[in-house]
Amino acid sequence: MGSLQKRLEEYAGSDYYPYHMPGHKRRLFGKTLATVAAWDITEIEGFDNLHEARGILHRLQLRAAEVYGAEESFFLVNGSTSGILSAVSAALPKRGKLLMVRGCHKSAYHAAYLRSLEISYLLPGMHPEFGCTLAATAAQVERALAMEPDIGAVLIVSPTYEGLTAETAEIAEIVHRRGIPLIVDEAHGAHLGFHAGWQLNASRLGADLAVQSLHKTLPSMTQTAILHVNGELINRGKLKRFLEIYQSSSPSYIFMAGMEEAIEMTAAGAEKLFGDFEKNWHEMLERLNKCKVLHFLQEKNMDKGKLVIMDCSGRLSGRQLYDTLLNQYHLQLEMAAGRYALAMFTIGDTVEGYERLTKALLSIDGELDSGRVALAAAEPSGRQEQWICLIQQFPLYEAWDKETEKVPLAKAAGRVAGCFIVLYPPDIPVVVPGEIITEEICHYLQTCVRDGLTVQGMEKQNCQLYVEIIK
Repeated sequence: MGSLQKRLEEYAGSDYYPYHMPGHKRRLFGKTLATVAAWDITEIEGFDNLHEARGILHRLQLRAAEVYGAEESFFLVNGSTSGILSAVSAALPKRGKLLMVRGCHKSAYHAAYLRSLEISYLLPGMHPEFGCTLAATAAQVERALAMEPDIGAVLIVSPTYEGLTAETAEIAEIVHRRGIPLIVDEAHGAHLGFHAGWQLNASRLGADLAVQSLHKTLPSMTQTAILHVNGELINRGKLKRFLEIYQSSSPSYIFMAGMEEAIEMTAAGAEKLFGDFEKNWHEMLERLNKCKVLHFLQEKNMDKGKLVIMDCSGRLSGRQLYDTLLNQYHLQLEMAAGRYALAMFTIGDTVEGYERLTKALLSIDGELDSGRVALAAAEPSGRQEQWICLIQQFPLYEAWDKETEKVPLAKAAGRVAGCFIVLYPPDIPVVVPGEIITEEICHYLQTCVRDGLTVQGMEKQNCQLYVEIIK
């Protein structure tokens, strides 16, 4: 047995509970997840071809479109990343202008780079208590389009990584009045629209293109996603061309069988699956609302399933909360930010999963309330606070190809970034090539590293952090 197989087998047999992706929560939903090798084939006779689907795969995608309320849907075996790349590339010509939320996944920036797009940013602001990015509003989009009438497409994120949903229907109406398409990164919303207790999905709210990660919130394997298209503003032939470019020419039939099963099982069992989800979710929140020190993000536009946890006393940073739950309680959360930690719940969760996290958080809250937890060494960082300092010197498509050099982060203020600096998770850029690195950004990055957050795009040499800047 290989070392990776051994580690995976050991973890699968442990008592660590997964409050993170994928949505199947390591439980065997149906035959696909239980049967792997026997179904691992290629494009043989009778099994169709994803990139020119006319048979069984064509029928499966038609069924997916029916379930999600789209005109046409495409299976993605390279994750939502391939869907975002394809959607942005098809929506705009080379050198076109894209209005996008700054908090987009890095794949949106990669698409802009590959198509030499000019980018304008929507900056929805930050939550005053938790420090997470808010979702885009219709008023913000309308103002941006009025100021820049040459924008050719709009890209928003809904739900956000923390579960905040945008005013998608209103935004779609505003965007369509100008005759341009709306792309929605709905990677965290594959579960939306199946049950009356949840919001509608982006396709039903007017999006021209919507990308969903099935694996994030449905019982589907990691790397499975879907792209929905509606209306006449998107050239379908061009979209298919880019899907073929950005996806593997050998798509996994195990992935596609799993996607079919996840969609069908969720649609057929929606009443019970989401009914149980709602019952368990609200019972947990009711118990957690008794916490005196721990706060939980609860907004009107909040999607169920994202539990954002913060110590309002400031004694535990997001990373410390994350580590405490992992090391003391064997509960693996999705991510840690400066001020908060994030747990994800899906239809795959068990009653035990809700109970274990609830008891752990009540216990931690009791410790904090009693004063038995020492103060944190320093004020933890927030999320994306540096965006208020955004200064672009060169467009991305020019900057990323320029010659660079490495300098200590402490000496980088005033210089122009030559590479992406990304917080992972959720793979959202802090700095984009071509932007000036300010003193505020330097301080923010140092704080993120100090807090134990994973920052990609910097390296440590001789106890110093180094970044790539343009010569």
